[in-house]
Amino acid sequence: MAGSLNRRGRGGDGLYWPGFVDAMAQLLLVIIFLLTVFMIAQFLQAREISGQDTVLSKLRSQIAELTELLALEKSAKTALESTLAALGDDLKAEKKKSASLQMLLNDLQGKQGKAGSLVSSLTEKLNAEKKISAEALAQVELLNQQIAALRRQVALLNSALEASEKRDRESKAQIANLGKRLNAALARRVQELARYRSEFFGRLRRILSRRADIRVVGDRFVLQSEVLFPKGKAELTPQGKAELAKIAAAILGLTKVIPPDINWILRVDGHTDSDPINTPKFKSNWELSSARAISVVKFLITQGVPADRLAATGFGEFHPIDPADTPEAKAKNRRIELKLTQM
Repeated sequence: MAGSLNRRGRGGDGLYWPGFVDAMAQLLLVIIFLLTVFMIAQFLQAREISGQDTVLSKLRSQIAELTELLALEKSAKTALESTLAALGDDLKAEKKKSASLQMLLNDLQGKQGKAGSLVSSLTEKLNAEKKISAEALAQVELLNQQIAALRRQVALLNSALEASEKRDRESKAQIANLGKRLNAALARRVQELARYRSEFFGRLRRILSRRADIRVVGDRFVLQSEVLFPKGKAELTPQGKAELAKIAAAILGLTKVIPPDINWILRVDGHTDSDPINTPKFKSNWELSSARAISVVKFLITQGVPADRLAATGFGEFHPIDPADTPEAKAKNRRIELKLTQM
């Protein structure tokens, strides 16, 4: 019945159906009323026949049944009205959907026209891209040819590089061999210089008669400053010049026996004690020690020692032999050192 009502509601506009339902309900009530009247008449007739109590009881029972039937019919009417309202809502929703679909259809039709022009534009672009692709393929082919030529050049360069690396390895081997030979030669020269240094110091010992204030310390020949200079001055004393003359003679004898290919030098180092000095001529021990070393070098040059075999250095008070703060230690630290070394 609900399906039938649904179809009837969708076939028309659904405006007359509630009135029809009300008419049917009223008709049903009239029928029920007539039935009631009929039943009452029957009841009266039966009462007259069977007795008022029995008829009244039956009538009451029938009235109760009719009341229940009426309640059921009212409930059915309410359900029908709810169903009808739902169907009306569905109809409105369907109309909205139909309108939306119509608008979408119109929009699609408009876009279809635009799509046609877009397809035409894309076709033109595709043709242009095909043309560009053909040109690109030609360029790729040209690049492939250039790459092949570059690969041939790289192969030639690799061959040249391998040959160069081989020559480099051979050169390194030769250099290593030369280095070993040079190191051996230098070692021999150092040994020779050490031998000449030993001979030189031995000769100086013999010449200077093993004085207590002139001694050999390691690879250096040490002369106390009092042997050569007055205190606080850099001018050689006559005694100092006499001692240095002996040393110059030993150096000149050494120059005759040392081979010319040994590049030797006699370094003259000046040292002072830790007592500060500040005179008009020497503002610090640096200046005093340097001036004394230079005085010794200049005197040796006057004795014929080659100037290119001499060097003067001043160390001030910063390299003491004895760090103690005693007169004896300070006397040891005031000194001139001669060191035969290689440049």
